Amino acid sequence: MKPRASRIAATAAAVVVLAGFATACNRGSDSGSSASGGKPALGIDLPRADSDFWNSYAQYIKQDASTQGLNTLPVSNSQNDVTKLVANVQVFQNTGAKAVVMAPQDTGAIASTLDQLYAKKIPVVSVDTRPDKGNVYMVVRADNKAYGTKACEFLGKQLGGKGKVAELQGALSSINGRDRSEAFAACMKEKFPGIQVIELATDWKGDVASAKLQSTLAANPDLGGIYMQAGGVFLQPTLALLQQKGLLKPVGQPGHVAIVSNDGIPQEFDAIRKGDIDATVSQPADLYAKYALFYAQAAAEGKTFQAGPTDHDSTIIQIPNGLEDQLPAPLVTKDNVDDKALWGNNVSK
Repeated sequence: MKPRASRIAATAAAVVVLAGFATACNRGSDSGSSASGGKPALGIDLPRADSDFWNSYAQYIKQDASTQGLNTLPVSNSQNDVTKLVANVQVFQNTGAKAVVMAPQDTGAIASTLDQLYAKKIPVVSVDTRPDKGNVYMVVRADNKAYGTKACEFLGKQLGGKGKVAELQGALSSINGRDRSEAFAACMKEKFPGIQVIELATDWKGDVASAKLQSTLAANPDLGGIYMQAGGVFLQPTLALLQQKGLLKPVGQPGHVAIVSNDGIPQEFDAIRKGDIDATVSQPADLYAKYALFYAQAAAEGKTFQAGPTDHDSTIIQIPNGLEDQLPAPLVTKDNVDDKALWGNNVSK
């Protein structure tokens, strides 16, 4: 049997040969491929600028695009607004994009735009979020259900299987918010039935999370834990509120509120070192950028991939509207927070 890397490389190489015959006659006159040594033009939309996680992702996109010598159109930012994303994508179409990288925050509202791109044979790589409908070439994402399960198992053990936990949920219009919330709830129900979960929908907004957590603390002064589905937007307001209420006590001290987060940003690592929070699941911003650009370039060149293990410790799965590369996302605690392999230890704060 061929090694994993060889199997995928062989599949892609075979498709490239066939695609080359089909497209060679058009490449020379293709305006979208005229820059950067004939490389196809890639359109990249960043989803927002109000999150430390996504700002780190933006740094990696810029760095990797430059390092790989890719032909990228001017990068846009849709600012968590699907109407801006649609408009930005239209600009990409008009300026010759041969593939588009996006991270739609509303995974339902982008379907018609995906259909339009598919009709125009412009493949789409969706980062971190899986569109509910509409064809995608590849989703570059981690297993978000595993995020919820890991957070549940860690918090459940910290609380000894009893008490109250507040869950700062992301937008439930997002597949990520739904996956994390559903997995967290299912795990708590099955493994820690003695823990009461207080679900707080936030729409990924830090101010909403802070306001709802303040009300929850007032009604539940015995709150023992918090699950933050996005440290990039929830960490600072949560810690500020706990500090204000006199509840920010280090891990191991009486009265400490156990906190598990998702993202893996440097600020979370610092909070783990200080004992302000207990753990986070490291969402791979570096790998998101690296493989988003890898798949976008491959798509623009006519390559294809199949479900199965990859050569970068992930698994490609078949989804109803395309393929998804599920990248690894490790749990980070005080035991491994200084690991140099974690991207959060390799970017500026």
